[in-house]
This record gives sequence, structure tokens and C-alpha cells, in this order.
Amino acid sequence: MFDGDGALIGMVHLPPLPGAPEYEGSREAIRTAARKDARTLADSGFDAVLVENFGDAPFYPDSVPRHTVAEMTAVVEDVTRAVDLPVGVNVLRNDAAAAVSTAGATGADFVRVNVHTGVRATDQGWLEGQAHETMRLRDRLETDVSVFVDIDVKHSASPVDRDLGALVRETIDRGLADGLIVSGPETGSATDSGLLSRVLAARDDCAPDVPVLVGSGVRPDNAAALLGPADGAIVGTALKKNGETTNRVDAERAAQLVEAVQS
Repeated sequence: MFDGDGALIGMVHLPPLPGAPEYEGSREAIRTAARKDARTLADSGFDAVLVENFGDAPFYPDSVPRHTVAEMTAVVEDVTRAVDLPVGVNVLRNDAAAAVSTAGATGADFVRVNVHTGVRATDQGWLEGQAHETMRLRDRLETDVSVFVDIDVKHSASPVDRDLGALVRETIDRGLADGLIVSGPETGSATDSGLLSRVLAARDDCAPDVPVLVGSGVRPDNAAALLGPADGAIVGTALKKNGETTNRVDAERAAQLVEAVQS
């Protein structure tokens, strides 16, 4: 999907969609903002974009309403037409079926799934991985959408201590994940380099070709340290005006990050 190491995936964080508590009443404004952010990322040298319903808080745990799926599909379709880059879909909090369905319908290339296997305690309650449903749905829809999944996902905790190596192996071998994501504890927080190293080592032991992406906290000052060992990164907050996640993508910030990675 990506050309070479150090792939950069830029976030297109959507404002609240229709039906969300803070929706501001304009579908066109949402789509215009999404297209603009995607084009800014493309022009800055990013390798892919990831569209996410970040503004829909408080999030549904694992099944969003049909109208949210419809709105996401319309926006993602706009983004795929706006940029000549791979496009991904993440439907928060953990609706993998909606993400795969949206990606399949729009020709998007990948999805992010926060909890693919196992169980996590979150502010939405308990989230259970649905790998068995997600991967079968992908087959039924006859789409080659890649499924990138989080390990120790942010804004959550494991109810039991698990051996990290076993977790990585199970996610790849039994969950059939196409890629792994390692994040910090919250949106925008730096990914722990020690955790990243352990995930990479476990990946190398069982499936060296499966990419491992840094999922949060990449900035120009730490890009070399985090992207040196990893295969790529998903970046959002560091690209936004004034470093605020809910703001639009800042072209200067995006260009600075690309320059830091390339150098």
C-alpha cells in the first residue's frame, strides 16, 4: 500500500456528524473541511489519509446508528475523489463492521480497528474484539481492505495482565490482522518507545512482513526516534492548528513533520 519505510498517514478528524450532540447543522461544511484537510495532507507529502468520526463524542461502544454509517460513507467517498492517496476509515469507538462496509463501498484501502481481539475497559464500557465477524465480513463483501489493529489501544486498559508477545502473535495468527498500531495512553500523547520495541520484537518473531505503525504522539522532535524502528505512523494532533486535535490541518505543521521524517 505504501512506497517504502516511514509511511505517514495523516488524520482527517471529522466534526460532529448529523445525529451527534454537537452537530452544527451543515453537511456541506463537514465535507468541505474533510476534502480540504485531505488535500493539505496530500500536498504536504503524506502517504495516506485516515478519516475518523472524531467529533461524534460521546461514542457508541461497538455499533453506530445507520445514519452515521451513511454520513461516513458520503464523506469518505468525497475524500477518495479529492486525493490520489490510499484512504482509510475508522468508525469510533469500535464499529469495525461499519468501517469495513464504508471502505468497501467507497473503494477505500484500509480500516483501523481499536479492539480487534480480546477485551478492553474503556469510557464506553467493556469492548470485545470481533475479529471473527470483521474478517468474515471482509470476505463476504469481496473487498481487499486491509485491517490495521491496535495493540494496547489508547483510552483503555486491559482487565488482566497478558504476555505482550502472546498478544501480538494471537492478533496476527488468530485475528489475521494485516498491520499493528501502537499508541500512547491518550490522543496526541507520545507512544512509549519501550512498548513499541517489544511489539516490534514480537512481530519479528512471528510475522516480519506485518507492518507496525506508531499510532499517536509523533512530532518533528521525536519522529526520528519513533519512526526509525517502526514502519510508519498515524499522525493527527501534531498537524492541527495550535496543536488542537479538533482544529483543521495546518499546512506548515504538516510540511514540518514530513521534512523531519525525510531528513
